Amino acid sequence: MKTLSIVIPVYNERRTLLSLIARVLSVRLGSLKRELVIVDDCSGDGTTDLIRRIEAEGTSLFAGQVPRKQLDGVTFNCLFHAVNSGKGSALRTGFDALGGDIVLVQDADLEYDPEDYPRLLAPILSGKADVVYGSRFAGDTRKVLFFWHSLGNQALTFLSNAFTNLNLTDMETCYKVFRAEVIKDLNLKSERFGIEPEITAKIAKMRYRVYEVPISYHGRSYAEGKKIGVKDGLEALYSIVKFSVFDSDYVKGGVVEETLSKMNALETFNTHLYQTIAPYLGSQILEVGSGTGNITRFLLANGDVTATDLNSESMARLRQQFTGYEGFKARTWDIEKKPSKALLEGEYDTVVSLNVLEHVDDHEAALVHKRKILERTGGRLVLLVPANKTLYSDLDRGLGHHRRYEREELTGYLEAAGFTLETMFHFNFLGMFGWLVNGRLLGRDRLPAAQLGMYEMVAPLALSLEKRIPLPQGLSLVAVARPRL
Repeated sequence: MKTLSIVIPVYNERRTLLSLIARVLSVRLGSLKRELVIVDDCSGDGTTDLIRRIEAEGTSLFAGQVPRKQLDGVTFNCLFHAVNSGKGSALRTGFDALGGDIVLVQDADLEYDPEDYPRLLAPILSGKADVVYGSRFAGDTRKVLFFWHSLGNQALTFLSNAFTNLNLTDMETCYKVFRAEVIKDLNLKSERFGIEPEITAKIAKMRYRVYEVPISYHGRSYAEGKKIGVKDGLEALYSIVKFSVFDSDYVKGGVVEETLSKMNALETFNTHLYQTIAPYLGSQILEVGSGTGNITRFLLANGDVTATDLNSESMARLRQQFTGYEGFKARTWDIEKKPSKALLEGEYDTVVSLNVLEHVDDHEAALVHKRKILERTGGRLVLLVPANKTLYSDLDRGLGHHRRYEREELTGYLEAAGFTLETMFHFNFLGMFGWLVNGRLLGRDRLPAAQLGMYEMVAPLALSLEKRIPLPQGLSLVAVARPRL
């Protein structure tokens, strides 16, 4: 049974909090359990004492207002800030403490109606979405309020869309719903209302599946306690630019996770990489080391794809991402170990292995295992590995690269594993200079996001020239080989 964690940041909401919680508890959500994570941001109007009472009395406090059946399985997790830090800080506290499978953000006032929960949750529960936004401007009942406030919201949403390439109608909405692992993985930093554009920028960079559904809205006037103002709008403007362009570490975890997320966002580069290998692809593809699926989505244009990875969490995410895709399968596989019977008996005409072999201790055994999978069909191995040993640096070590390859050396490994080489060529000449400067000269262990953004802008010209003029060097090597019969 899944649990919905409802994160409620609270600051001076004594007059509305109990009524809001009663509404939250009254909504029928089928078999979903409910965890209410209430974060008091050092209120000064008596709200703190009220939350202490909720913490002490629990669901019994709402027994007269909410049907008893609706209170079954409800838990409260009440957290308190010693100083007022802002909405963003309160949300980060709540996200770190929650224990549910799905996360929903709920303001403590009465502007947003919990009766909208079922429609907000539907895309995630059906497996279609990773993130859902509730839009106040997508055609549902709403209280008519201020023109300039609405125009400001729409302007911020427009600018956010321009930077993230999403087409949201309401970026600043309170109602955002996430699969728990999505929001817990984001490295959030904002203290105040900049949290909304920050979340949006980072889920866009991670290429999560985002849905938007219409919600009702009952906005407050400033006399009724509305807190957001011009200063917060300017902060949101700053945050859109900052987190879309300059922020480098937008996911938690090590350099590997961060770099994978950055590479996932390089649409031009990923498109060109696919176009480079597309002439060598068949219609029954085994992808080795699928990761976050940045190339998987392209491979599906060619035919059936079985995606594999050592990381079971990556495979679970890909299963959700490609739910309903005919011909898609996901399997966990450590390529240093012998392939399963299902893989060996598969009619694969192509094995695609992009930026995987360099991570493996026993890369020679990994090549043998790939050859055995292709023996039934005589299909192709399409391999991409980092090239040029002189480029090896802290960037490689941070990413878990054991080695870089030279052309003759890679040819020898392929022949020893039982392959016959069809073609081999260098790839990404421009990227070689960025790697040299950042890794060898500056000693960095990660690629700056701003540089990757600039690379994405100039990559179309550089990569198109590379198609026409074969270059003697590049950041990577592409090899195409068949099993030797």
